[in-house]
Amino acid sequence: MKKVLPILSLVVASFTAAQAQSEDAAIKETLQNYIDGGATGDTASLNRAFYPTANLRSLANGRVTSTPVKEFIGRTPKGGANWTGRIVSYSYLGTAGSAVLEMQLDAFKFVDFLSLMKIGNDWKIVSRVFTRADKSQPITSVGGGKAAVTQKKSAAKPKPKSDDGW
Repeated sequence: MKKVLPILSLVVASFTAAQAQSEDAAIKETLQNYIDGGATGDTASLNRAFYPTANLRSLANGRVTSTPVKEFIGRTPKGGANWTGRIVSYSYLGTAGSAVLEMQLDAFKFVDFLSLMKIGNDWKIVSRVFTRADKSQPITSVGGGKAAVTQKKSAAKPKPKSDDGW
């Protein structure tokens, strides 16, 4: 039994690592389908990247605009948008994820904040919020801190302790 437990632990760890690599590859493939599809005008790649009812939103004249993904893909220029895209970052857990992409054009860039979902075995972009920015403007990212913990409050008021520091 003592020999079986380490072997079982190794098998579980190997499976978990392989699954994480598989998820990483699947997410990157979805994001790359979007980047390449937009850059070259390949609407089939764009359709592979987006969920059919994905939301695409931005601001125009101070108002939130919404574009159906079918309309967005239909407006893809023949030959593509001639951008150079890159994955800035992505995160995921379970069936939910998010990503930040940057698409550089000649005079400006688009920055996309994407929501992803794993639907069946495929990762799909379900929401795109984007902005147009100067090419030199950096993306601000904050994270890596401790997660907040919310505690339930009980109905009864506890008696204060004299030594609890409060």
